[in-house]
Amino acid sequence: MRVVEMVGIGPGPFAAMLLADLGADVIRIDRPGGNALQVAPPERDVLGRNRPSVAIDLKAPGGVDVVLDLVERADIFIEGFRPGVMERLGLGPDVVMERNPELVYGRMTGWGQSGPLADRAGHDINYISVAGGLGPIGRAEGPPQVPLNLLGDFAGGSMYLVTGVLAALTHARQSGQGQVVDAAITDGVAHLLSMVVSMQQSGAWSPRRGSNLLDTGVPFYDVYETSDGQWMSVGGLEPQFWYAMQEVFASVGLGELPDRNDPKNWPELRETLRTWFLTRTQAEWVVLFESTDSCVAPVMSVDEAYEHPHNVARGTYVSEFGITQPAPAPRFSATEPNIHRAPDKPGASTREALTAWGIENVDDLIANKVAIQQED
Repeated sequence: MRVVEMVGIGPGPFAAMLLADLGADVIRIDRPGGNALQVAPPERDVLGRNRPSVAIDLKAPGGVDVVLDLVERADIFIEGFRPGVMERLGLGPDVVMERNPELVYGRMTGWGQSGPLADRAGHDINYISVAGGLGPIGRAEGPPQVPLNLLGDFAGGSMYLVTGVLAALTHARQSGQGQVVDAAITDGVAHLLSMVVSMQQSGAWSPRRGSNLLDTGVPFYDVYETSDGQWMSVGGLEPQFWYAMQEVFASVGLGELPDRNDPKNWPELRETLRTWFLTRTQAEWVVLFESTDSCVAPVMSVDEAYEHPHNVARGTYVSEFGITQPAPAPRFSATEPNIHRAPDKPGASTREALTAWGIENVDDLIANKVAIQQED
């Protein structure tokens, strides 16, 4: 499977990385000099791994033609710009799919290709706000808490783009007909809220933040500080897990917890848990809980997660090309995704990648500055 990626920021590159991790032959089309917004040096940006970077000057005569030549050889095309940008560049769906009618054209935006906000600027925090994903996250009487850009960019954006283009590719291979995939973060986040919407529609979800089962509204689904300033997460929703946690507390002489089945006891229960967890360090609690089915776990920072025994045993984080990074996911029984290529600087592989895709006169394109070969 061949994929052409027009490099943007955030969810588009992550989607392309995922496809490349799973074995797709992906070629990145960078602008000369790279993007204005860089979260890390390009050669250490994990989102750029497993695929070569080609720098094309789309404003130079013949620049758009190079991309169209690549599109002819591709199965999937991914772009992540505001509606109308690709059309103005001469690479909109009508033009591109005329060259390759079986192509899947994936469009990654925050607001989508239509709607009153479609042309407006935005970032993850704005998209999840409007979709209904940000408002419920946080404690009672407190402000909404921003979940990094995991919920919008990557969960509601990248993962839906990947799902969409793979589904459309299946259709294209069966029918010979390509199509456009309009992946909007607002749509994806709304879809992710399906369980919350179900609870809200059935009267089991309060609009008041921090008062529900999964938003710290109950003391048995929350985080508690330890004596060394670290944290433990408690998720004992089912009775058997709750009782297993109580047995650990009893084993160290901390007594019995108030009955959780009566909501009137919840303030006392929360305060008791807060006090008890402060009696030991996180490491001490880990030892006590590690062999139990109590749904109690330590809250890890990112660098601590690298060394957690479970993650180490599964190889969840790996060190490749001098970079600690998440391993490809998910796992397969018959095939093994891998990290086979370090992230490229923009244009570092222009000659190599264009040649590998069968583009003619690559040296001429570079000499005429249509394609830019970045030298070390």
